[in-house]
Parts: sequence; structure tokens; C-alpha cells
Amino acid sequence: MKALDTDHINLLSPYTVVEISGRLHFRTDHGIEYIVTFDQEDNPFFNVYWFNLTNPNHVKSPNDPKIPQTVICIIEEFFCQNPDILLYLCSTEGGKQAQRARLFLRWFNGTEQQKHYVCRTVEVKGEGHVEYVAIIAQRSNPNIAEILQLFDSDTEMFNEMKP
Repeated sequence: MKALDTDHINLLSPYTVVEISGRLHFRTDHGIEYIVTFDQEDNPFFNVYWFNLTNPNHVKSPNDPKIPQTVICIIEEFFCQNPDILLYLCSTEGGKQAQRARLFLRWFNGTEQQKHYVCRTVEVKGEGHVEYVAIIAQRSNPNIAEILQLFDSDTEMFNEMKP
């Protein structure tokens, strides 16, 4: 993965993003810290990365429109540097994964994002719970149909394997 340019991110991001040891950090006006990482997935067909957004102190965040704006700036910079695919797994902490999935989709399905990206979320049955996995890919990717078909078939196969 090519490194992200925090100067470029910070041109439009409402929160200042800094890179520390390969992880992107930002702190909200309420003092809540967020960390963003990208972990490569072992995939034989495409370059795929897991997008991870964590609140390491587990502090409840008020409705803050600057958080999704900052996250979108980071994701857009990812795609500027890496014409790859992102996957996102909503945390199951507190049983609020469905709420997190809806929130993430709301963040990412703005008009401008829909012009440039496909973002799709599916339910995946876990052991005793449901997980939500999202894929984000550029609409301009020449393999977009194949990417989405592979995502759909993989998640369907995973669900069929669960009792």
C-alpha cells in the first residue's frame, strides 16, 4: 500500500490527521481519539485492504458531523494513492454492529461519494451474532462488476456455511 499524504488529507479534513507509526490519528473537539489503519487482506485476485476505525478509549461520541467528514477524507486519500478495494467490518462491541453499519453507510452514501464509489454492506452470520461487512470500491475500477460479484458470492458462501 502506498502511504497516505496527511497534508493532502488535512486540506479538506475538519480534524487534523497525523500519522504515527503507520496509523492515522485524529482527535475530536470533544477530546475523543480515533485511529485509522489499513490491513492487507490475503486475496489472490485483487489488492484488498481492511479499513479499521477504532475509538481506543471506547468513549461514546456525540453526533459530530466532523467525524464522518474526516473519515471520508482519509478514505478518499486512500483511493487517490491506491486503486484498490476496501473492506470494513463493524465492531460487534455492545451488540451495536447493525447501528454501526447503518451509520457507516449514511456517512459514505452522500451524493459525492456515490458518484465515485460503490459501498455495499451485507450481513454475515457469526456464531451467535450477525456481523456487518462493507465493501468500498471505485466505480471507475475496470473490474468493478467482477469485484462486486466476488464479494457477493464470498459472503453468500460464508452465510451458507453457518447453521
